[in-house]
Amino acid sequence: MAHYAFLNQNNIVTEVIVGKDETDTTHDWEEFYGNLRGQTCKRTSYNNNYRKNYAALGDTFDAGRNAFYRPQPYPSWVLNETTCVWEPPVAKPSDASFSKHYTWDEDTTRWVEVT
Repeated sequence: MAHYAFLNQNNIVTEVIVGKDETDTTHDWEEFYGNLRGQTCKRTSYNNNYRKNYAALGDTFDAGRNAFYRPQPYPSWVLNETTCVWEPPVAKPSDASFSKHYTWDEDTTRWVEVT
């Protein structure tokens, strides 16, 4: 079993489906599903084995990076080119845990403890 993401004309994920595993080589399944819907279709993986991250609704597919990534959460966050995950300019405090929570404050570009 494999998962496939459908993209709109701006390479934004509009739907993710379960489909044939590409080990079944009778078809190019991305092309097959894409032609069926009239949209671009790209395989994605829960294990991040394909295209860096599992595709979700609203994600972007970047053909140059051959990767899916989430919308940028804050203007100050930068896309990690290796993982295609957005990272804050300041690391989250190391004492963040189930009992101690932080939220990002874009105005001060720092983590703030939630009390």
